[in-house]
Amino acid sequence: MKKYITSVAFFLLFVFIWQIAVNFLKIEKWILPSPLQILNSLLESKELFVYHLLPTLFEAFLGLFISVILAIIVALAMKLSRLFYNIIYPFLILSQTIPFIVIAPLLSVWFGFGLIPKVILIAIVCFFPITLNLFAGFEAIDHSFISLLDSMGANKIKKIKFLYWPSSLPYFFSGLKIAASYSIISAVVSEWVGTDRGLGILLIRSSKSYVTDRVFATILVITFLSILLVLLVETLQYISIPWSQNNKILKRSKYVKKNNISYPDFYRNFNRSLFL
Repeated sequence: MKKYITSVAFFLLFVFIWQIAVNFLKIEKWILPSPLQILNSLLESKELFVYHLLPTLFEAFLGLFISVILAIIVALAMKLSRLFYNIIYPFLILSQTIPFIVIAPLLSVWFGFGLIPKVILIAIVCFFPITLNLFAGFEAIDHSFISLLDSMGANKIKKIKFLYWPSSLPYFFSGLKIAASYSIISAVVSEWVGTDRGLGILLIRSSKSYVTDRVFATILVITFLSILLVLLVETLQYISIPWSQNNKILKRSKYVKKNNISYPDFYRNFNRSLFL
């Protein structure tokens, strides 16, 4: 928590200067609202924000969930089949050269203005970081572990269960945090091309009506949701991989302090005991 104090202090200073500048220069609210006006708009329209918030959250969670399932399947296939890797990897890189804001209208033409094109866009955006990070985790596994399991007669399923998956979890969650931060903004962009509910359409309507304080309030909600989703993934990471050397829960554990174990050693010993 202490590492965020400087960032929070700088943010509060920025907000204070912003408020003073708007009051001193007497800037019109439709040009640049003050932080207090933005907060007031958020509180006055809280029912409206809740009404538009729920569809965006549902789209983001559904798209993120689908991208996780597809990323795990594709990353495993890339690891187990070099031919599949050679075929799919160039297309993964190519998919990131196309701006997703350009794909959204095409998906609406092909699939209509319902839920399907929005979920597809979110899944496409979130799929890449999870897949590449998870595959990097598979590639980083020590070959001595693979040789050990081979000598014990382990098949591919057991290798995945006892070696590939637990060893690559830190990489998986690194990609998932990136994807989680993308999911909300992807949902917002997907709502620009056609919907009647969602933070995206609320942002467009407020902007065209010159309700600038509500525009800033919507941006604030989107930012808060993205941060909240990333923190949720971090919490899930700490619960899922207690042996990670970056785990704050592990660093405070009595077992580690009592036995004077370094975190990398603890991580390696845990993995060895897991595989053996």
